[in-house]
Amino acid sequence: MTTVGDIYRFIDGFAPFRTAMDFDNSGLLAGERETGVQTVLLSLDITPDVVKEAARLPAQLIVSHHPVIFHPLRSLRPGTAPYLLARCGIAAVCAHTNLDLAPGGVNSCLAARLGLHGLRAVHTCGGTGLAEAVAGETDRAYAPREFAEFVKRALGCDGLFYADGGRPVTRVGLCGGSGSNYVYEAAEQGCQAFVTGEAKHHELTDAENLGVTLVAAGHYYTEDVVIRPLLERLKKAFPDVAFRRAEASHCPAKYL
Repeated sequence: MTTVGDIYRFIDGFAPFRTAMDFDNSGLLAGERETGVQTVLLSLDITPDVVKEAARLPAQLIVSHHPVIFHPLRSLRPGTAPYLLARCGIAAVCAHTNLDLAPGGVNSCLAARLGLHGLRAVHTCGGTGLAEAVAGETDRAYAPREFAEFVKRALGCDGLFYADGGRPVTRVGLCGGSGSNYVYEAAEQGCQAFVTGEAKHHELTDAENLGVTLVAAGHYYTEDVVIRPLLERLKKAFPDVAFRRAEASHCPAKYL
């Protein structure tokens, strides 16, 4: 039978956990490697509702992007996701920044969803040399608003906000999640647009002045793009295991 450890090692093969950034807490965060698995639930986040869904299936393992334990726990309170994992005996493998950086990971999947080609690194991680932000070419020129509308459709966003760079977009930089700080390097490398999940006021102002259309499409939507490809990759590697996407997984931000 496939074990938690088998799935951990498979993910480690293309997104090595040792490449996770220093601040991160990726890896096997709940359960034991020796546990056999028949059903695995995949989700961007491990929330209490996701754990309850896993328990109903029942699933023996949840694979997520965001770590279910990020800051040190000072208590284990009933109703929280870590408590429910322990109570239900469900393991958790969390592939966070190692999956952001990996070829075929978050940024690769985001670029594919946006139809970019000719990908190259905008910024690399000093410790690993892996790309933290990438850039690629569009298949045609977009006006700034038109490009923002295209991103919204491509990612299925409920809403987004953007700074208008004031010039046609043909070269796009991106970083899933919180990557707006890379907009400056993207501008230096000739990008007319940059797509990420979140952006601060001063970054939007700076982007506008730099002539870069900075699109903040939501942390969830710019990273959830990796879940379906990861599921398909796992399904192909472990045909004896049922892999399911969590129905409880959702963007917590609501738009008026």
